[in-house]
Amino acid sequence: MPKSSKTKLAYQKAYNASPEQKALGVERRRERRHEIAAGKVAIGDGKDIAHKVPASAGGKTVASNLKVEDAKTNRDWRKGRSGYKVGVDK
Repeated sequence: MPKSSKTKLAYQKAYNASPEQKALGVERRRERRHEIAAGKVAIGDGKDIAHKVPASAGGKTVASNLKVEDAKTNRDWRKGRSGYKVGVDK
């Protein structure tokens, strides 16, 4: 993987520190803990809690909008695509 530039790293640090991104991270971690307690996922199992309607497209972090998905599937769907639009699972 190529190294990120100093500019990119500085931008990413500021972006992740924004109140909106902090709030989204809190929601994601809360739901992950809930799913671990429910037995749907386990620590280190390689699974992600994926949004059916992405948060960036207005999806909420509620049980009806979440699904358990393999981490590779959840994070790798953009690979090799340019000009993609975030899809919505039905």
